[in-house]
Amino acid sequence: MGYDIYFTDRIRTVLTSLKVPYTEKKMMGGLLFMVNNSMCVNADQDKDTGEDRLMVRVGKENYDALLLEKGARKMDFTGRAMNGFLFIYPEGTESNEQLHFWIQKALAYNKTL
Repeated sequence: MGYDIYFTDRIRTVLTSLKVPYTEKKMMGGLLFMVNNSMCVNADQDKDTGEDRLMVRVGKENYDALLLEKGARKMDFTGRAMNGFLFIYPEGTESNEQLHFWIQKALAYNKTL
């Protein structure tokens, strides 16, 4: 596993444009972006398909509705879905607007922590 440098640059650009202070940490086979010392988003690659994906922490409140969005899938590392976390595959992050949407969802949840 790993992560795409171009994809992580796009994430940095969104966070910077929103004036969000963040830290980066290599974790879970990818690059984790932490906001307020909490996990916010992670960039990695699907070990089975090699596709780049974004992990977003969105919480449980809007989880089911967000799961219906383009590219969204349940986050499943262990054979069991982790409620409140989603993987967003390339079809859901192709445009900057899509990426911005997902990062804003993760930031909104981050504010509740």
